[in-house]
Amino acid sequence: MYAAIRQAKAKTGTAEELARRIKEGAIPIISDVEGFKAYYVVYAGDDTVTAISLFNNFAGAEEANRRALAWIEQELSPLLASPASAVAGPVIVHTLA
Repeated sequence: MYAAIRQAKAKTGTAEELARRIKEGAIPIISDVEGFKAYYVVYAGDDTVTAISLFNNFAGAEEANRRALAWIEQELSPLLASPASAVAGPVIVHTLA
């Protein structure tokens, strides 16, 4: 299993609009990548937004980051206080309930 992780600092008060745009735009783009398994977005108290996508292969994780960064730049820039960064790699520890 491989993870693709994107992170950015949002402008204060934009969580609801970010969530709406992500549901409508990012989820269809990411879930269409071959090997897609799951997608999560975390909005921390300091306005840090972290998106985590899980894939069956590294190529899928890299492709998701490529697509997501392009989409973020085009669709979320007005809501962000800083540019998004991205990393991808193998999940080395995980557990499920």
